[in-house]
Amino acid sequence: MAKRYLRGMEKLNSTMWTSYRLDDTKKFHVTEAYKLIRTNLLFTLSDADKKVVLVSSAEPDAGKSISCANLAISMAQTGARVLLIDADMRRAVQHRIFGIPKGKGISQLLGGFCGLEDAIVHDKSSLDIITAGQQPPNPVELLASKSMNTILEKLSEQYDYIFIDTPPVSILSDALVLADKVAGVVLIARQKQTTYDILQKAIDSIRKVDGVVLGTVINDVEEKNKPYKSYSSYYSSYYGSYEPKKAAEK
Repeated sequence: MAKRYLRGMEKLNSTMWTSYRLDDTKKFHVTEAYKLIRTNLLFTLSDADKKVVLVSSAEPDAGKSISCANLAISMAQTGARVLLIDADMRRAVQHRIFGIPKGKGISQLLGGFCGLEDAIVHDKSSLDIITAGQQPPNPVELLASKSMNTILEKLSEQYDYIFIDTPPVSILSDALVLADKVAGVVLIARQKQTTYDILQKAIDSIRKVDGVVLGTVINDVEEKNKPYKSYSSYYSSYYGSYEPKKAAEK
């Protein structure tokens, strides 16, 4: 499955990637969905020592990168200082979503080939971005290094919130090596794709490394009985504490 993930980059051109980004042209219910998630995050992180949120998924193609980008944008809209880091160095897409050069990113930063001022890109959406940079041969080792700890400590002094986009938990261990460095993990799932079993496995994997699952965002929810049914084909999202075993019993 890991090989399929690495080979299976969606064939979207730059225009298609940027079209998913949250902006003033998006429908009201799309914006409100992310505001709801943002409110829950603000409440959950209010007493947290760390304001770093890791965004991952249980399996590929759940929409975790776009969800991570839009959560960061929504948080920046509050006036907070927000940074988005693309730590999915094998399958990086944040530079495509924001239409910026891949340039010098987290891989060069962790490798000591550039400084913070060289890696940070200031986007017009009022948040800052560190792209994945060039793909290194050892992404997990870089993320697990002392350099990553040092960089996160420095960045936490500059920003109110940091969002980190990582590979799926069930595919690669990148997210797991970061789990104890952040306030918690937001898992992205997709209706009719993500199963309870694979989601529970991802949650268990995070908890085994002393990570915290902040909640789950479910994309493509069919809301047949709601007045905004047309929105379901885009990003209907639910946020909250997720207990798949209980849900399966209902």
